[in-house]
Amino acid sequence: MDTEFHRERTYFPKAALIQIAWSGGLVLLDPLELDLAPLAALLESETLWVMHAAGQDIEVFQRVCGTAPRHLFDTQLAAGFKGMSSPSLSTLHQHELGFKLAKGDRLTDWLARPLTESQLEYAASDVAHLLEIHDRLTTELDERGRLAWAVAECGELLARESTRRVPEDAWRRIKEARSLSGEARLVARSVAAWRERRAAEIDIPVRHVLPDLAVVAIAQKVPATRDALKKVRGVDGRHLKGETADGILNAVLTAADLPPLAPDVDRRQGRQRDLRAAVTLVSAWVAQLARDLEMDPALVGTRSDIEALVGNDKGSRMAHGWRHELVGEPVEELLSGRAALAFDGDGELVLVPRNG
Repeated sequence: MDTEFHRERTYFPKAALIQIAWSGGLVLLDPLELDLAPLAALLESETLWVMHAAGQDIEVFQRVCGTAPRHLFDTQLAAGFKGMSSPSLSTLHQHELGFKLAKGDRLTDWLARPLTESQLEYAASDVAHLLEIHDRLTTELDERGRLAWAVAECGELLARESTRRVPEDAWRRIKEARSLSGEARLVARSVAAWRERRAAEIDIPVRHVLPDLAVVAIAQKVPATRDALKKVRGVDGRHLKGETADGILNAVLTAADLPPLAPDVDRRQGRQRDLRAAVTLVSAWVAQLARDLEMDPALVGTRSDIEALVGNDKGSRMAHGWRHELVGEPVEELLSGRAALAFDGDGELVLVPRNG
C-alpha cells in the first residue's frame, strides 16, 4: 500500500491517491471522489499492510479513514536490518528484484484531475512488487535471526507515528528548545503547544503560524505585552494581530501551569556534558558493531539513544527490546566496570571482560 498526498500549504496531509495491491490485483483509489472511511475496518483487521517509508502515510490514513493500520511492515525500515541505510523504493527494487522503478516527476501535482496515464502508471508501480520485496526481506531476516527485531521495530514506528502530533510534545521537535531549562523551557513548551493547536485549527504549516526562531526567542525573553512581543526576534507584524498575539501571550502567561516533565529529562540534560567521553567511546563501538553485523548504524542507535543509555535513562530505546540485547547489556557491563573496550591489534574495538 502507498499514498500520494500534498501538505506544502496545510497542516494536515491532503490525500490525492491511495494505491493498494494484493496477490490477485491492484487498485488505485481516488479520495477526492470516494469516501474511504469503510477502509477503516480493513485497516483494523488482522491484515498485514506492507508499506515503504510509512511515517507520513500513517497520518494520511488517520486523516481519511480515522484510523491507522493495525499491523504494519515497513520495507525501508526492515532493509536497515540487512545494512541498507534508509533506501529509496527504487533502490530497494534494484537491490531485491534487479530493476529500478521509472523516475517520476518529483513536483507532479497529484491533486490535479484527470491524472495522466503516466501518473497512474507511476503510482501503480510503487506497490506492484511491494509484496514480493516483503517476502524476500522476511526470508533473509528470518535466516539471520532478525525478523523478530524488524517486526518489533515496525510496531514501534506505528505507535510513534500514530501519536506524533501531540501538542504538548511539539517543543521536542525544536532543537534549540531542547537545550533550554527552567522558565525558558516551560515557555517554549507552552508556546510550541499553542502553535501546534493553532496550525491544526486553521490547517496551515506550523512554521506559517510562528517560526521556530520566534518560539525560542519568546521563551528567552518571556514577553508579557504586545509591545514586548514586538521586540522579540522572529516576530513580525502578522504575529502581533488579533488571535495570534493573544494566543502567544496567553501561552507565555500559562506556561507555569504545565505538568512537570519526567525527572529523567532534566537530569539527563544536566549530565550530557559530563558523559561526553563515555558517549563518544560507546558511539565508536556501536558504529563498528553495526558495520560488523551489516546493519544500518542509525537503526541500531543514534547519538541521542546512546546518551540516554549512558545516562541511565530508563526510557532509552537501548534499555528495552532487541537494542538492549544487542547493545544495552554489553554497555551496562562496560559502565559497571565489569568489561572494557580494547583494540584487537587490527584497529578494531572489542569488548572484553575485566578480571577482579
